[in-house]
Amino acid sequence: MSWIDWTVLLVTLFSIVAYGTWKTKLNKDLKGYLKGDNSENWATIGLSIMATQASAITFLSTPGQAYESGMGFVQFYFGLPLAMIFISVFILPIYYRLKVYTAYQYLEERFDVKVRSFTAFLFLLSRGLAAGITIYAPAIILSTLLDWNLQLTCILIGGLVIIYTVSGGSRAVSLTQKWQMGIIMTGMFIAFYYVLNSFPEGIGMSEGVDIAGALGKMNIIDLSIDPENRYTLFSGLTGGLFLFISYFGTDQSQVQRYLGGKSLKESRLGLMFNGLMKIPMQFFILFIGVMVFVSFQFNKPPIVFNQHLVDINTEQQAELSAIENAYDRVFEEKKLLLSEGGDLHLAQQLQLTQDSLRTSYKEKLTAFDPNYEQKDSDYIFLGFILEYLPPGLIGLLLAVIFSAAMSSTAGELNALSSTTTIDFYKKFWSKSDEDKKDVRVSKMLTIIWGVLAIVIALTAGLFENLIQLVNILGSLFYGTILGVFLLAFFFKKVGHQAALIAGIIGQLTVLIIHVLKVYEFFELSYLMYNIIGSTVVVIVGILIQQILPKKA
Repeated sequence: MSWIDWTVLLVTLFSIVAYGTWKTKLNKDLKGYLKGDNSENWATIGLSIMATQASAITFLSTPGQAYESGMGFVQFYFGLPLAMIFISVFILPIYYRLKVYTAYQYLEERFDVKVRSFTAFLFLLSRGLAAGITIYAPAIILSTLLDWNLQLTCILIGGLVIIYTVSGGSRAVSLTQKWQMGIIMTGMFIAFYYVLNSFPEGIGMSEGVDIAGALGKMNIIDLSIDPENRYTLFSGLTGGLFLFISYFGTDQSQVQRYLGGKSLKESRLGLMFNGLMKIPMQFFILFIGVMVFVSFQFNKPPIVFNQHLVDINTEQQAELSAIENAYDRVFEEKKLLLSEGGDLHLAQQLQLTQDSLRTSYKEKLTAFDPNYEQKDSDYIFLGFILEYLPPGLIGLLLAVIFSAAMSSTAGELNALSSTTTIDFYKKFWSKSDEDKKDVRVSKMLTIIWGVLAIVIALTAGLFENLIQLVNILGSLFYGTILGVFLLAFFFKKVGHQAALIAGIIGQLTVLIIHVLKVYEFFELSYLMYNIIGSTVVVIVGILIQQILPKKA
């Protein structure tokens, strides 16, 4: 990195922190600190919701996902607009009527404090782990490709987030996220321009789409209903729908974003803005990854994108060189074929051969080093940025990645602090109304959760694909939480005992299914966990209520 890149990166990051701290330094009571005095308009709410969900993992992993598997991942989001409508009609009015600080306060009104504490604990567990991953994900990739110290990178991201989140609370998070989304999308459009600019003369975006389609990367819709297929229209409209209802309707990191709205109307508009804009945004990010794939049809990519993680001796290098030479020959043949407008079917066969050689190379690396991570898709997009963008813009794109990490982590820390303060501290330890003391406690809890997230980041290990890991973590718990809320909203005869037992059984069911899947007893898309968890909770809750003795 040049000094220009360092300057752009540091000025961008510290400007965000300074802005968030300065604009919100006057919060003095709990309502101002946790709900921003209900002052947010729909645009700030919508952008803040998108920024909380769109972590650095989105901008690192999603292009790599498209590079390897094509555009099909966008189907994951097809249930989102329906989820936004459901939340706006059924869930949001209840929160506003009760004037809650957290989603889980409603469950005590409807059931009892045990059910409230159970669901709040599940949220703290899942979101606390996810907060560490949203720091670790960009840190491991940045530190690997840029030769930065991993521990210091994690501490830098987490430390910057803690500063303005502790200082300004919910409003600081929302205001900074609005500007972070602007930086993020500006950076992605610039990256897209340079991806297209890397194409050879005579190859434009339309030709790139044709090439990507011929090589199997433009298949957007999969109509199969096979539960083993991870991303299909069916899984997006069912499992994705349940996941998004639970995430946006019951996860405090999202609920807190729209509870700070000026009115019910503003919050609804913010949710609908997110529902309408999220799919195009994800489509665009995936499309960038597909265009990077097209660029690498003419600009030779490395055979693997994270080879520097393995130390190779001379004898091992000879074995790898034979595979790499074959890979180079196939690439040159395919490049010549595509440059001359040749047979695209033959180009597809050559691509399959190239992919097979990549797999063989990775298997060799794993044989030399069992700890080598074969899945290298998370390194693809950042690797392209470092290779093809000019000085200054590299710093801007790195600022995009840091901004995304900071925005999502800030939302998570703010929500973790709110839930701990309202659902546990204020409920069980201190029931006084000393606002200054409560704000101090909430700030201290934000620091504690921030430090814990950094500790998790420092001890985390790389997963197959980071964006999948975050979604899997959510799916393990969101179905159960959603099931409890569905019992509360729509099954008025189900009482607190049945709801609590059903929640415990539903959570155990999902965890058992996941363990069986990990040990390959069967294949199942993790999106189905949300349907299974919520369905089990609802059915068991209804059945148990029939068994329990009826009160006079």
